[in-house]
Amino acid sequence: MKTILLAFSVGEFGIHVAWYWWLLGMSVFVLFSSFVLIRERQVGIVIKRFAAKSLPPGHLLALEGEAGYQADTLAPGLHFGYWPWQYRIIKVPVIVVQQGEIALVMAADGAAMPSEHILGKRVECDNFQDARKFLLYGGEKGRQLGILTGGTYRINTALFTIITSVTAHEHGMLPEQLLLQRVESDMVGIVTALDGQPIAASEIAGQSIAGHDSFQNAQAFLDGGGSRGLQEQIILSGAWNLNPWFVQVEQVPMVQIPIGYVGVVISFVGKAHEDVSGLDFKHGDLVNTGHKGVWVTPLYPGKHPLNTRVMKVELVPTTNIVLNWANRTEAHNYDSKLQSITVRSKDGFAFNLDVSQIIHVGALDAPKVISRVGSMQNLVDHVLQPIVGNYFRNSAQDFTVLDFLSARSHRQLDAAEHIRAAIGAYDVQAIDTLIGDINPPAELMTTQTDRKIAEEQQKTYETQRAAQEQRQQLVRQTSLADIQQQVVGAEQGVNIAELKANASVKHATGEAEAIRLRAIGEAGAIRATGDAKAQAYRAGAESIGVQGYTVMQIMQIIGERNVRIVPDVSVSGTNGSNGLVDGLLGILLRGQNNEQKQTEKN
Repeated sequence: MKTILLAFSVGEFGIHVAWYWWLLGMSVFVLFSSFVLIRERQVGIVIKRFAAKSLPPGHLLALEGEAGYQADTLAPGLHFGYWPWQYRIIKVPVIVVQQGEIALVMAADGAAMPSEHILGKRVECDNFQDARKFLLYGGEKGRQLGILTGGTYRINTALFTIITSVTAHEHGMLPEQLLLQRVESDMVGIVTALDGQPIAASEIAGQSIAGHDSFQNAQAFLDGGGSRGLQEQIILSGAWNLNPWFVQVEQVPMVQIPIGYVGVVISFVGKAHEDVSGLDFKHGDLVNTGHKGVWVTPLYPGKHPLNTRVMKVELVPTTNIVLNWANRTEAHNYDSKLQSITVRSKDGFAFNLDVSQIIHVGALDAPKVISRVGSMQNLVDHVLQPIVGNYFRNSAQDFTVLDFLSARSHRQLDAAEHIRAAIGAYDVQAIDTLIGDINPPAELMTTQTDRKIAEEQQKTYETQRAAQEQRQQLVRQTSLADIQQQVVGAEQGVNIAELKANASVKHATGEAEAIRLRAIGEAGAIRATGDAKAQAYRAGAESIGVQGYTVMQIMQIIGERNVRIVPDVSVSGTNGSNGLVDGLLGILLRGQNNEQKQTEKN
């Protein structure tokens, strides 16, 4: 019996021990199942399966422990008490926004958005990482004004849907829309706001609002009373964190004013219109910079960041401008519509004038000119063209065509004076007025040409006649000059003859005297020679006798004079001989002999 009881006790104890271990195991299992581990790159989204209190209608997240998605998330680490039968923990990755990008946010819960807005207001909720604050501080459901810039965020994805460049296509957007808005250099960004108050009926763009940091702080823009639509303010070059649901940006070039120009600004937005032109300026009005109207201060050469959607800039040349009323156009093209001026003279002829007008607009006068006429082209078309054209049409009626042609310089001076005074009233300086080609009627010019040709021919004939008279006078004078030359030659011949005669007389006298002296000398010499010869003859005669000395003298003379005593050819006259023939032959032979000796000698 005791054995049985002991066995029963041992068996009961084993059951109790097993039950204990089962309970202990189950307790440990249950205890460990309430632990939740959230890693560093995760966010724990808590779903409460049941609770005594239900969520208010229209709400998605619980703030007071109601069943459903909880506003609070689990941070990285080990969390206890989240029993699996009561809680479901969803682990989601953190949100990563790449540098140079932005992320857009949509809230699934919150206050109802006012009908006049399309984006939920921005509330302080640690960049949407604190869902409780978002809901408690009045965050609105729907698309949000706030954005996420580059970084890592722990977001309760049960409340917020985050749109990044990776998920842009899932929400009907392009990845490029989630990049930083970059405005290039030399460009300006013209902004159109998609949320805000309606623009006033008298305005075309929203007024400038301070403190929104170039539209990066959308809530400050709306709190300041910003209007939706085209904005007066612009964004300058740089990179900007802009919500594409809030603003759209169009890039346009800066306004460039070239050298030799000024820019007159016509603003369609700004402060109320207040005329500062003064009482003397009666044909327009000017306003200070920042007001509606024509700004009194022009823009000088350079680049200016202006909103060309709400402002217009008229370029006004500050250099001299040449306008041609002719069949040619300057590079500025202001005179493209101008033609030669057709006028009618006093004598009823119609003819065309080519006119050039040089004008100048001062830099400080440019706003006045634009305020009067609107643009430089209007100045030419509506002011200069009628002033210049009508002046020449009126003045031509006081002169004939020929008078106009002959007194062209006077007409030009009169025109310059009149036009200078006329356009000076428009704050435009007239530098000069120049008359170009004058095209009179062809029939009149034919008559004038014929008359001029006749006059020129008459002048030619008169000139030729005068030339002939001068020529006759020249011939007469030439003849007189020739005769005078002969007279002078004769006079000089007489003088020369007289001089020659005197010279001949002198020469003859000298010759006579020389002959006389020579005769005296020769007579003396002959006498001396004769005396010598006489003395020699006497001496010879005394030595050899008179007869012998005479014969000797004769022989000496014969030898000195080469007197032939014997003939070269002797012809005898004896009977039976041919004396004449023999003589001729002898002469021939003698001549041949002499020629041969002469040849040998040479």
